[in-house]
Amino acid sequence: MKITVIGASAGIGLETVYRALDRNHKITALSRSEITIDHSNFQSISGSATNRTDLLDALEGADAVIVTLGTGTSTKATTLFSDFAKLLVDIQAEKALDIPFVLVTGFGAGESIHFVPEPVRQMMETVLKDVYADKSKMEEIIEGTEMNWIIVRPGLLLDGPLTQEYIIEDQLYKGIEVGEINRTDVADFLVKQAEEPKKTKTYYTIRSKR
Repeated sequence: MKITVIGASAGIGLETVYRALDRNHKITALSRSEITIDHSNFQSISGSATNRTDLLDALEGADAVIVTLGTGTSTKATTLFSDFAKLLVDIQAEKALDIPFVLVTGFGAGESIHFVPEPVRQMMETVLKDVYADKSKMEEIIEGTEMNWIIVRPGLLLDGPLTQEYIIEDQLYKGIEVGEINRTDVADFLVKQAEEPKKTKTYYTIRSKR
């Protein structure tokens, strides 16, 4: 199948590209910097996820879309996530794209902030407040549509190897464990949801079995 990865130059996005190629998919990657991967099934588009022309080019012919936008180490206020969501919703409605849209935010976005352990929540409500506020706006915008969306909220991201051993939760509850998860394993879950969604219009929490 043909999968578009938005925000693919680093982190979960780049791992998603590698994992999807390993599973024999054709990949179109959109990012602000060109990605150099020598593979016949890979196409890189240098552009912005908030530019209509760039996003339309990236979505052309896609069977599924995976969104792994990030701000790197920046904790400054941003509208990246909400601006992208508004544009994506407009394009999806215009084009009537009946395909899965799998988006990554983070545990602490939306209502999940109420289930974050207190010491971590204090940091998220101070240092990461502005970034997560905009991630929450993206969730709200996407949730209010008829898109076939799946939103994935990982916990602390690590650079470990692929294990395919992780736990998925689709409900929030008191005492829920989040913990750590390798970026490679998040990527594995994203690609598998793009291939065959377990359930759309659903929020998932993902954590390592360790």
